[in-house]
Amino acid sequence: TADHPPIEMVDVAKIPGGGELHLLKCGKEYSIQFGRDELMGSQDHVSEKALATLTSERLVSKNGHVLVGGLGMGFTLGAALESWSAEASITVAELIPQIVAWAKGPLAHLFGESLADPRVSLHLLDVYDVILESPQRFDAILLDVDNGPDGFITTVNDRLYSHTGLQAAYRALRPGGLLSVWSSYADDSFAGRLSASGFKVDEIILPAYVGSTERWHNIWFAAKPGDLADDSRL
Repeated sequence: TADHPPIEMVDVAKIPGGGELHLLKCGKEYSIQFGRDELMGSQDHVSEKALATLTSERLVSKNGHVLVGGLGMGFTLGAALESWSAEASITVAELIPQIVAWAKGPLAHLFGESLADPRVSLHLLDVYDVILESPQRFDAILLDVDNGPDGFITTVNDRLYSHTGLQAAYRALRPGGLLSVWSSYADDSFAGRLSASGFKVDEIILPAYVGSTERWHNIWFAAKPGDLADDSRL
């Protein structure tokens, strides 16, 4: 009907290790889905932007090196480019080649010029491998690669949120750096693992979309002790 435009299947992406992501379109809006679950939509991106902007606000310097795990629809990357300075550098790790193709194709209008920004370097890599190979390299690590702190898309991602993965993230951060993790749900045990890994943890809850009073998203800000973090914000 005119009130409900048809849902179109735009493309399918193979996930390394098995499974598929579906890019759907309904009217002017897009959705990336895994099975019956929506991973991200072009309408609801308040918390995805906040992942970057609120991390930047918690850091003293806006000139540092940021790692973004997961390209998604580009909302976190775009917010990071707005929040950090012209001297900053932003590394994006995306595991699925088709996501990059979508960013340059059907979703290009959402990305604007962000992928062409000279501060951005995009790598087709597992963010876990980037973290593991980058001791004291990053001022901030922004993770939005699952629906929360467990391996939802691929079980291999469980290692990101394990004690081993969190200790690797701790080592990859400069003193005072922040590991920020987006989630569509609360998880007290994850907050406990962050604390046990040596981080100073702050958790906030945001509406899933503008005006939402029932659906909420969580972001954990985990600071490595040191002088990069603005302690007044933690």
